[in-house]
Amino acid sequence: MGFARSVRLALCAVAATVVLSACLSSPLSQERGTPRSTVIAQLGAPLSATALPDGGERLLYTTLPSGREAYHVDLAADGRVLRTEQVLTFKHLSSIEPGRWTAADVRAFFGTPMLIDRVASFDGAVWTYRFMDDINLRRLAHVHIDSAGIVRKVMFTDEPLPGDDRLS
Repeated sequence: MGFARSVRLALCAVAATVVLSACLSSPLSQERGTPRSTVIAQLGAPLSATALPDGGERLLYTTLPSGREAYHVDLAADGRVLRTEQVLTFKHLSSIEPGRWTAADVRAFFGTPMLIDRVASFDGAVWTYRFMDDINLRRLAHVHIDSAGIVRKVMFTDEPLPGDDRLS
């Protein structure tokens, strides 16, 4: 076997290991009934842990600020996984209720945004989240939060691609 082929095979093996380990450590790989301690051992510390009304707990894991995924791992009162869900989706982002949701609600549900910015036409902060929409297009959700910490508007735009001359 030639040296070049050996190197290619070794690189393929390393790539396969990386891909498989990423799949195994995904929050979505946590099966119903898995104990909290196992989830933490496999995924590490969550970004946040929030008490649920039924006595359970929601663990939040994200790939933010540069990624496009936020996962809820919901635990029952006994500390075992009930369900997991990827929530950085158009469905969930469009369910934010202006006038009712607060900055704390948004952060608890979706995690830290990719960008917190200001625009001249709004007196408050604009939190931007990256996500993939239902047809796998790169999108941005812009959550407008006023100075009192109340969501006032949610807007969606396409994420510009590198080299997009609209940015010039």
